[in-house]
Amino acid sequence: MSTPRATPPRVPPGELGATRIADRVVAKIAAQAAREALAGSPPTDGDPPHATVTVHHDIARVRVSLELAYPSDVAAQCADVRRQVVHRVEQCAGMSVPEVDIDIEQLHSRHTRPGAGRDRGLL
Repeated sequence: MSTPRATPPRVPPGELGATRIADRVVAKIAAQAAREALAGSPPTDGDPPHATVTVHHDIARVRVSLELAYPSDVAAQCADVRRQVVHRVEQCAGMSVPEVDIDIEQLHSRHTRPGAGRDRGLL
């Protein structure tokens, strides 16, 4: 009598293959996270946050460009953005984020915005 051959265990289909998330997708997640972090801040008339990302294996290095209102607590806003970006990229993409660099492109003062200080009701 021959002994039956041992069959290798079957791997469930959901555990086969690899997933690669493009840098631009991670950048969109990071930019959205920055918008979420700034949602409670004074509004600006500037551009929304923009992010660039470099991914190596499962590590994302993120750079976020912001325009903020002035006067405001710039350091606190940057800390909020960093926290939210790290949280969202880890949550949505499963990547670790060891650093988030922030470039503040412009500060917008309500005193220098077009139409600031004018009462439109008195025309």
